[in-house]
Amino acid sequence: MLKYLSIRNFVIVETLELEFSAGFTALTGETGAGKSILIDALSLALGERGDAGMVRSGCERAEIAAEFDISALPAVQDWLREQALAGDEGVCLLRRTLDSAGRSRGFINGSSATLQQMRAAGELLLDIHGQHAHQSLLRAGAQRELLDSHAGLGKDSEQVAERYKAWQVLQRRRTQLEQNAEAVAAERELLNFQRRELETLNFSDGEWQTLQADHARLSHAAGLLETAQFGVEVLSDADTACLAQLNALVARLRAGLEFDASLQDTLTMLESVQNELQEAVYSFRHYQEKLDTDPQALQQMESRIADVMEAARKYRVKPEQLPQVLVQILARLDELGGSADLAELAGQEAAVRDEYLALARKLSAARAKAAGRLSTEITTAMQKLAMEGGQFAVALLPLAAGDAYGLESVELQVSANPGSPLRSLAKVASGGELSRISLAIQVAASHAASVPTLIFDEVDSGIGGRVAEIVGSLLKQLGKRYQVLCVTHLPQVAAQADQQWQVSKAVEQGITLSHIQVLKGEQRVEEIARMLGGVKITATTRKHAAELLGAAA
Repeated sequence: MLKYLSIRNFVIVETLELEFSAGFTALTGETGAGKSILIDALSLALGERGDAGMVRSGCERAEIAAEFDISALPAVQDWLREQALAGDEGVCLLRRTLDSAGRSRGFINGSSATLQQMRAAGELLLDIHGQHAHQSLLRAGAQRELLDSHAGLGKDSEQVAERYKAWQVLQRRRTQLEQNAEAVAAERELLNFQRRELETLNFSDGEWQTLQADHARLSHAAGLLETAQFGVEVLSDADTACLAQLNALVARLRAGLEFDASLQDTLTMLESVQNELQEAVYSFRHYQEKLDTDPQALQQMESRIADVMEAARKYRVKPEQLPQVLVQILARLDELGGSADLAELAGQEAAVRDEYLALARKLSAARAKAAGRLSTEITTAMQKLAMEGGQFAVALLPLAAGDAYGLESVELQVSANPGSPLRSLAKVASGGELSRISLAIQVAASHAASVPTLIFDEVDSGIGGRVAEIVGSLLKQLGKRYQVLCVTHLPQVAAQADQQWQVSKAVEQGITLSHIQVLKGEQRVEEIARMLGGVKITATTRKHAAELLGAAA
């Protein structure tokens, strides 16, 4: 559960540090005092998008840090280990910074994290039900997601969507081939001809450079042989060859050593040169022996170069790019399905369609069971929210061809009054009724929540009196199983809370700042009285507030 929240320079909050408890906590205060700022700050820490306007005026950056106790949440611990983001045992610390230019950074347990990772962690830790949540219930997609989420069918729905998309890809491919069979056949024939032509050429990567080097050597073989022969003669075979004269000089120097030892250094250098020149002679002679001057080999090489050049001109590429052309041709043939056997493709399509239908039927059966349970739970909750005799149903409307979401669409239907037929939620519910139905749905859905912390942001707007007291009671019941926080304007709801925090704002040195105070004893009576009585608080109002708190206790 949420243990600690630190807020720095966020909107109108300068510094705020809060420690949270289990049970049901109510946040109350005047309109505009900043009650929802706490929710916005938590949302930012959980990976929601932020903007520069969230940074308090005159400050360089805002910082939010939220600490969660995850000792009883093995799924969160496993996820952190998988992401290499594990920290201290039983603790998950989320931190987010946002600067005045709108740039932000996220951290999980001190390690840098992406917004996607922070959102993924947040989904395992906390649910936020916003005050406008009922508006999303009018969208068909949101209604389907509500049912699937409540029933834990998220992965099943994803599998159905994946198989549907695969089926549609094969269907479009088959249809395209059928509509363009003649053009496809012509293209395939040309590609197969080109493939055979290039495979016959058998031109591989790197061959072009080797071919050019070998051809240059063979075409100049005679000149190279003459150069080698000239080198042998200059160094060794001619009458005035370098080695003969050098040998004579070395012999004379050796004789001169008897009379002057200082000639030794010069002799050593010349002996080294003597050895190098002798090695050069051996190298020239070896080169003469191995140099291939076969005219037939040169002719074959020139023919090979001509074939490669002709293919390169034909495909309008450089010679060394011909292997890549073959790769592209093979890839295109693969796109066309090899032989493009329509019967085989139709068989693949039918197999994937059958897989989709099997998964979709399984999903439909699970949805049908879950729809019955959810309908009963929400109908029961409606009776407690001043909608006696009202009825709620999660209807599954068949789709003839199915779609990525299954074989049916999901429609929330309601009958607000006894005897009235069930009709689409979007068509029959008034604003007040929609707000109460939304709360009933959220309470019912929360019973299946897998996260330990639930936050309700003014979801009780539009109700009052006895219904408000019932809402408070429902939230108090939820607080026995989960950590519940609720931003509320209703004294009947706040009185049911296990803890109550008051949010206020004040002008300090010309700057408006928001503060939160934990209320105890008489402080709480005063706040409930304010919520009941408005501007002037009387003894009667305080008595009523004390009675509300006493009844809730």
